[in-house]
This record gives sequence, structure tokens and C-alpha cells, in this order.
Amino acid sequence: MKQRLLLLLCLSTLLAGCSTTKDELLPAGDSTMLELWQNRGMSGRTATAARSTLRRALISEDSAARQALEESYTRTAENEIQQVFPRLPNPDMVIYIYPHMSGNAPAPVPGYSSVFPFYSQVQYALPGERTEAL
Repeated sequence: MKQRLLLLLCLSTLLAGCSTTKDELLPAGDSTMLELWQNRGMSGRTATAARSTLRRALISEDSAARQALEESYTRTAENEIQQVFPRLPNPDMVIYIYPHMSGNAPAPVPGYSSVFPFYSQVQYALPGERTEAL
């Protein structure tokens, strides 16, 4: 019995909401479509003049202070150039291979030099660990 009463109450509320007309919700107004296209509203002032009363400053004083605080946390092109995790020095080792003979049928190989890094992996410093210029 209670469920039917609740269902009937919900149904009547739903139907009461749908009983309003379009003109009650959206009155037509005094402007014609031509006046609206010519950028005039009901009071005769232009839409740009009406918008200018609603405008405010792009950055208020509070948001300027907040923006200054957040700039240190925000990634930008400027602070991306300064590396947060700089590479640690990894000196190059130069080795010279003397001329030699190689293979089953010995073929002469001219002398050459090769370069390889001292450490096998690139190491990075933690933020603030290295302050001197690399």
C-alpha cells in the first residue's frame, strides 16, 4: 500500500512538472529576430555594452599572489631548460688499438681509437645535490 502511494506521488509530481507551457518558461520578449541579428537587445543597448558591465580583471590580486606561488611548481619551457635532475659527470675513456692481424687467414687491421664512457650507466643527481655548473 505504501509503495503504491509513493509511486502515485512520484508520478503526480512528474506530470505536474510537465504541465507548464513554453511561453511560461521562455517568454518571447519585445525584440524581433532582425533586431537580435543587428546586435540589439530588449533595452536597445548593444550586446557588447552589456558584456562590458560583466567584465572583470583577468588577474585579481589574490590570484596574482597564488600564481606567483604556483610558478615554482609549474612546468614551463623556461624552467625545463634548467634540468631538475642533472647528469653526473661520466668521463670518456679513449682506447687505442694498435695495428694487428685478425682472422683465420691473417688480415692486417690498421690501428684505430675508440671512445667509451667510464661508467656503464648514466647517473643522475637528485634535486639540489649538485649546485656547481657541470
